[in-house]
Amino acid sequence: MKQAVSLEEQVQHLRSKATQLLLREDWGEYINLYSHLISLCLAAGGDGGGAALHKTLCLAHSNRAEARFRTRDLAGALLDCDRALEFDPAHLKALLCKARVLLDLDRYASAGDCLKLAIASHPVDDASRELLDRCRNLEAQSRRGRIDVSNWILGGFSDKCPDLAEYVGPVEIRRCSNGERGLFATKNVEAGTLLVVTRAVVVGRGILPESAGGHGDSARMLLWKDFVEKVLDVAEKCSRTLNLIYQLSPGTDQGDLEVPDIALFKPDAVEQLLALPPASRRPDVDRILKVLDVNCLNEEAFSTKIDGKQSNYIGIGLWLLPSFLNHSCSPSARRQHIGDRAIVHAARDLRAGDEVTIAYFDVLSPLDDRRTASRRWAFECRCERCDFEDSARFRPEMRELEAAMKGGASMEETAMRLEAGMRRWEVKGKQKGFLRASIWPAYASVYGSERLMRRCGRKIPAAAAVAESVAEAVGGDERVLKAVLERMKKGCGGGGDVVEMEKAMRLGRATYGKIMKRTAMKALFQLPLLNNGV
Repeated sequence: MKQAVSLEEQVQHLRSKATQLLLREDWGEYINLYSHLISLCLAAGGDGGGAALHKTLCLAHSNRAEARFRTRDLAGALLDCDRALEFDPAHLKALLCKARVLLDLDRYASAGDCLKLAIASHPVDDASRELLDRCRNLEAQSRRGRIDVSNWILGGFSDKCPDLAEYVGPVEIRRCSNGERGLFATKNVEAGTLLVVTRAVVVGRGILPESAGGHGDSARMLLWKDFVEKVLDVAEKCSRTLNLIYQLSPGTDQGDLEVPDIALFKPDAVEQLLALPPASRRPDVDRILKVLDVNCLNEEAFSTKIDGKQSNYIGIGLWLLPSFLNHSCSPSARRQHIGDRAIVHAARDLRAGDEVTIAYFDVLSPLDDRRTASRRWAFECRCERCDFEDSARFRPEMRELEAAMKGGASMEETAMRLEAGMRRWEVKGKQKGFLRASIWPAYASVYGSERLMRRCGRKIPAAAAVAESVAEAVGGDERVLKAVLERMKKGCGGGGDVVEMEKAMRLGRATYGKIMKRTAMKALFQLPLLNNGV
């Protein structure tokens, strides 16, 4: 009896101290305290104890779960929730905490099940019912791959970023012909189709100082150091994340790396992850640093950004599945960022078996410039476009055009010479788009000037025709879309006709993806809405 009183006194003392730590939000000490309290209870009889002891353990595990959730130790929080629910399957606090943990792990259906049980067992507030609605919406998004950010766009991006679910579409990871691993389409899809929506493991963001000198480099180094520390912290707390990071290339010969099952990267990949060799609880820091060096993506790189950033803004992150996207100068996909999510969509029509590729650098540029850029990335691009331009019998003439364009020669003359050359060289179809993309700045200059358009007359095609050609070759691009929209405004009283608008909409879907309604797309275009059945 004396021992029970002693334990009760200790528990009361620890609870009092826990309240103080809670008010100070000292989560580390709060977790340590409840770990000690749990150890005391287990030593006193634990699972075999009476109802009072079980109640104490249930509350201790649920409180520690809440603290672990706040420190982003989601795996630990989930274990504590499950332990608390073993003692009391309808414990409200444990159910609500577990729902939030599962939601953050993108396991929407399981989170919803916890909330349903909580609502059925207890009186709950409106916030819990709203959370259940959120789970249902995200589950539908994750299943169907349909998202709609129209209201956010029409509101001028003033609200918080829209709630987006994890989604893995019709893609798989396969071995490429060169031995590397890549992402491939598993069925035919149209331009704009969503392929992947995924949250970053960690994102680091900052604003570079505008002053001269080395302050910018120092700011980048501080940002990188903080970013790496956060990645290591997440990897140490979550074995699932650590296992997935270990699936990425550390920069060695990819022929030695296994091709992971795409199911590993889906939120409900519990069984697949259990089949992997257990990762060490302590992350391999050297290996993770190599993975980060190879796989981190810059938010301000050549990707679609519909929310706009300051010119001196920098953002870097690690997105797991997009790390398997290889480069091509004829990319088949584009990525954009909304909040911490990376969204990858088809930038042109894809057939089953086509590799899903993105541009690591500006591909609306000449071959020699692209080769210089690829060497900075430590590879030589051998895509269809590069091979065609490199081996073409008219390569010397293309070099002359590219040099003339960069040397400040007449832009309209450069564009007209290319169009005449392609007729002489008998270039057809997609290959026309390759060459036009290589001297796109010349076309953009012509389409942006009424004077140059009059000088060219019919010697170069209309902006919409060239844009479609370029999009077929290199996918949607904001600069190409902008040129088409400007011509529509200047040539058709500010709005363009229905046919031209449809062409612009197709190009818009290739550029931005199918993530918004037509009204929102037109708002982005900054064109008057047309009365054409929309």
